[in-house]
Amino acid sequence: MENSEKAEAFYVRLKEELANSTLWPSDYLFKFIVPTKTDGTKQIEKIFDNTGAVIQTKQSSNGKYTSLSITVNLKDPDAVIEKYKEVSKIEGVISL
Repeated sequence: MENSEKAEAFYVRLKEELANSTLWPSDYLFKFIVPTKTDGTKQIEKIFDNTGAVIQTKQSSNGKYTSLSITVNLKDPDAVIEKYKEVSKIEGVISL
């Protein structure tokens, strides 16, 4: 199975789970890890700019990575998936 097929299957399953487990609109917690020496943190912050998101960052003990915890109120599972897809285009990002 190709990566794009795996990704699409993941998003279909995620949408189903979110629709069945959460009343929307709802707060959603995103967690990402990016290499500290890139501008990944700024790129992610820009994606969530003007959404009312609360963004917390923390560097790893060795300083190589930065984790981001982002809480934002979204209208439905499609909005969650849209944000994941936007962030996935950033080089080196790991979605948790």
